[in-house]
Amino acid sequence: MGAHRRGRGLAGVSVREAAPASAPPQRDRYFDTLRALALIRVVGYHTFNWAWAGLVFPSMGIMFALAGTLMAKSLERPALKVVRSRLRRLLPPFWFWGVFVVLAMLLHGWMPDWRIVYWIVPLGDPPGNAWGEQAWEILWYLRTYLWFVLLSPLLLLRVFRLAPLPVLLLSLAPVLVLNFVWAGPDGRIGTALWDLSTYLCCWLLGFAHRDGVLRRMRPAAVVVLSLAALGFGGWYALAHRAEFGTYDLDENPLAQAFWSAGFVLPLLWAKARFGIGFARLTRFRRTNRIVTVFNARAVTIYLWHEIALLLAVPLIDRFWDVPAFEAYLPLDSQWFLFGVGWLLIGVFVLLCGWVEDVAARKRPRLLP
Repeated sequence: MGAHRRGRGLAGVSVREAAPASAPPQRDRYFDTLRALALIRVVGYHTFNWAWAGLVFPSMGIMFALAGTLMAKSLERPALKVVRSRLRRLLPPFWFWGVFVVLAMLLHGWMPDWRIVYWIVPLGDPPGNAWGEQAWEILWYLRTYLWFVLLSPLLLLRVFRLAPLPVLLLSLAPVLVLNFVWAGPDGRIGTALWDLSTYLCCWLLGFAHRDGVLRRMRPAAVVVLSLAALGFGGWYALAHRAEFGTYDLDENPLAQAFWSAGFVLPLLWAKARFGIGFARLTRFRRTNRIVTVFNARAVTIYLWHEIALLLAVPLIDRFWDVPAFEAYLPLDSQWFLFGVGWLLIGVFVLLCGWVEDVAARKRPRLLP
């Protein structure tokens, strides 16, 4: 799937607040809540196909920004150890999920070639057949995330810290070049370049948050830059609606890049400037529990949610054979599909989520 079909995803491990050396680290509920909302929006988008969803909450930009913050924090340790840790946490859940997807595609006539290596380390888009496309098309995020992880220690973080604000502003230049000057090569390399360029600014905004660059910015500058990016991104999406067939940001990389950057900037600036932590969330036991599960099982939810939605359709079809279900349940409603999809996601979290614990070298649990 090309770089223009985007707008869903997740990012690694949860961010943690600073804590005294004698106290255990506390989870940062502000970032955890953003991640949980992003996952809910991802599932909602794939259920309802709302074109406006990315404008209301650009989940991908937010998730890459959170991942950038985490990466900048982690690189206070040796870079090789950090990269190895990221791979260890991400790849086992991917492999576990991939075994089922690859076997299902083989049973439905898929003939693999040498590109099957991308099912081991997804530095390129893993191949597949049309039958399994809805399941594997989401893997663009893993590929983009892994490239950001690999590039961060030697290139992005060092270059960023030489001149943070100029680099941050120039980080939108690559997507402008690809859009107006040179569309990049065909195939996997071109697709990767588009995705990296689209979310580069959001990733670096995560660096800027971690390094204190955003905290030192004046409120007026934040407002001007944010509104300028949102204005350009929104205008470009609407002005080129006929070209792309929609104003959906997932179809328009340039609009996605600017809108996401403009949306993420005030979110991270407010966090840095005012120390927002959503600590009161812990007082609401059920809500706090949901946020905890979403963050501890983020990779599982992301990987399995499309399969859950796929399985929900034939399951609901069977409900029509039960007269009571047909009479009293809204079987033809997309909201009903949304609810059944989340029930199946819950089943996958229980059955498969423990792989994330193993990947993190923790004791496997049904629920965190």
